[in-house]
Amino acid sequence: WAPVPLPTPLQQNGAAVPTKDGSRKRARKVLVVGAVLLALVSGGLGGAVGAYLERNGGVGDVELPQADAEPAGRAPDSVAGIAARALPSVVTLHVSGAEEQGTGTGFVLDDRGHILTNNHVVEPAGADGDISVTFHSGDTAKATVVGRDSGYDLAVVKVTGVSGLQPMTLGNSDSVQVGDPVVAIGAPYDLEGTVTSGIISAKERPITAGGESGDGSDVSYVDALQTDAPINPGNSGGPLLDSKARVIGINSAIRSADDGSDSGGAQSGSIGLGFAIPINQGKRVAEELINTGKATHPVIGVTLDMDYSGDGARVGTKGNDGGPAVIDGGAGDKAGIKAGDVITEVDGQRIHSGEELIVKTRAHRPGDELELTVERGGEELTISLVLGSSDGD
Repeated sequence: WAPVPLPTPLQQNGAAVPTKDGSRKRARKVLVVGAVLLALVSGGLGGAVGAYLERNGGVGDVELPQADAEPAGRAPDSVAGIAARALPSVVTLHVSGAEEQGTGTGFVLDDRGHILTNNHVVEPAGADGDISVTFHSGDTAKATVVGRDSGYDLAVVKVTGVSGLQPMTLGNSDSVQVGDPVVAIGAPYDLEGTVTSGIISAKERPITAGGESGDGSDVSYVDALQTDAPINPGNSGGPLLDSKARVIGINSAIRSADDGSDSGGAQSGSIGLGFAIPINQGKRVAEELINTGKATHPVIGVTLDMDYSGDGARVGTKGNDGGPAVIDGGAGDKAGIKAGDVITEVDGQRIHSGEELIVKTRAHRPGDELELTVERGGEELTISLVLGSSDGD
């Protein structure tokens, strides 16, 4: 008999034919696949853990790094040092009258309770209004007006029954130079105790402010210190301080961005153009208001033609009352000024209008001697004049 051959094994279409070491290849493939899966799982877990730690700051409570406590003192000539010395002497005034109310600033002049501020701050109180003074400590007291003057825009009020007053040290505004650092303190928009800083950006800047009554009687004329320290409504009457915390000016007016006026009451933000009454003028006026209840104004004794559009200040042809423009026996008359003269310089400084002449005059005291440059009939003259005096309102 012959052996019967075994049938050939069936094969799947396209399948590989197994070899003798096929089992080992399959094992290696399983190991490789397993390693890849392990790496993917490990990477995924690591990423998830890392993301969790990143979001939550690690394991345990969060404690942020912080600088150690430092001494509270500051250098005396730093803004903080100046503010620390000056703030106890600065007050906030809340004024109310029959028709108006407002907020302003002032500072203590002496231990008797006298406080210097702007006239336009206390003006809303009228004759029988209420003035409340708030000190840096938070204590409050009622105040009464000792004297005020619209021409200088200055007023002195007084508190009684208050102890521990700290008078502000007065500096010398004649020593101020353009570029000097300054600090302003006040209550802009009733935010009392606000401190800002800047520099003196100009000196002897002739400005006029006020005049809301329409007759010109409440216009103030100031040969001002100009500063870029931010001041706003409510800063009025507050101190402008030098690097030794001494008052060199009384913050009084701002250039308003909306209407271009100099009014200290304009409701607009600071644009870096603030104006302060020099403290040398403020000191003289404050002393007169305390001692006599009113201030004196230095005068030339002439009526100016305020409609004159040329350069300089022209003396009118007649006075406001219909009399002569040059008052008989007045300072101008004694110096030889004539009607129609055009005054172009005061002590060598050029002036361009009647307002500027009044400003330059108000910066002096009665009895001071001025040297005026005058144009008359095409000729230029130099005239020496001793200022006269008139009582303020």
